Amino acid sequence: METSVRDAGFVTTGDGCRIAWRCDGPADAPVLLLSNSLGTGMDMWAPQLAAWTQRFRVLRYDQRGHGASDAPAGAYSLDRLGRDVVELLDALGIASVDFCGLSLGGMTGQWLAIREPARLRRLVLANTSSFMGPPSAWDARIDAVRAQGMAPLAQASVERWFTRGFAAAAPDAIAPIAAMLQATDRAGYAGCCAAIRDMDMRRTAALIAAPTLVIGGTLDPATPPAHSDALARAIAGSRLIMLAAAHLSNVEQPDAFARAVLDFLSEA
Repeated sequence: METSVRDAGFVTTGDGCRIAWRCDGPADAPVLLLSNSLGTGMDMWAPQLAAWTQRFRVLRYDQRGHGASDAPAGAYSLDRLGRDVVELLDALGIASVDFCGLSLGGMTGQWLAIREPARLRRLVLANTSSFMGPPSAWDARIDAVRAQGMAPLAQASVERWFTRGFAAAAPDAIAPIAAMLQATDRAGYAGCCAAIRDMDMRRTAALIAAPTLVIGGTLDPATPPAHSDALARAIAGSRLIMLAAAHLSNVEQPDAFARAVLDFLSEA
């Protein structure tokens, strides 16, 4: 097997948005596609890279509005975020992938499994939901970020994304996440908030046929355990694992998260 191969670049979607991507790991290994949460970027997966690139060609990308990807003005839709992934895979000549997404990334994963099932082998949905109402709360967040920028929101998000004990014990793990939040384009963040506001897959999640692992956080205030449980119950044959963590469970429980995903993806 060829040793670690790195590659990175941009793909331009049909509506002219440049999407940043990066690959790490053996060139001939199966592809594992990772999708980031709202307000972060592809580097949120740094805690898992060393473990996952042993077995997979890991493909990361920045959701539109995040990281090095473009941030077009206006409201986005989950359909558009899902199409970004399809166009990325088409541009890179990749027929199908294993997929792991957290929060917004997990919503994108649900869309793919419902709308483009042939593109997925196995699916991991972490700290996510099929519906996150009410719309008025997202409208208020959109107005706030447009008026005040990311700084106030970034601080509030970090406080919700990690348990108090972890925040006190592991500031070095949280610092990169806080920096990603601060650097997120306000228009891009608002655009993705609109996609979440308008999303409702509570009925269509039952159409997901890919083998699915749902990962939740027992102390997650953003997508509480009831959301993970509802998602797992909606997807026939899915498996639910709860980690002792808040919203970014892959950062707070990096080894347990990496192991759970590897075990699931390695099953025959």
